Amino acid sequence: MTWCGDKPEPAFSEPWHAQVFAITVALNEAGHFEWSAWAEQFGATLKAHGLTKELDGGEDYFNAWLETLEGFLAEIGMADVGALQQLKTAWTEAYLSTPHGMPVHLAGEV
Repeated sequence: MTWCGDKPEPAFSEPWHAQVFAITVALNEAGHFEWSAWAEQFGATLKAHGLTKELDGGEDYFNAWLETLEGFLAEIGMADVGALQQLKTAWTEAYLSTPHGMPVHLAGEV
């Protein structure tokens, strides 16, 4: 954590960055995969996206992190690629159809 004046700056710029990081760490700690295998696949994703610049943990970095996690979970049989895509599509549609400032909910969810 870095400091800015009297207050520390958050370690993550967006809540979802912290969430996807925490999920990945928890899955590793639960023994679902080795961190070295994760790091290798994450590095390959960064390279595939041409993200060779110094990354500061922003959107590019965590979009690549999420993409890697989704692919990794599908590869080890913990997630279904089709189900992930359907869920992404549902959240995108919900977001785009929600009036500004209102909470986003999936269809059929209260």
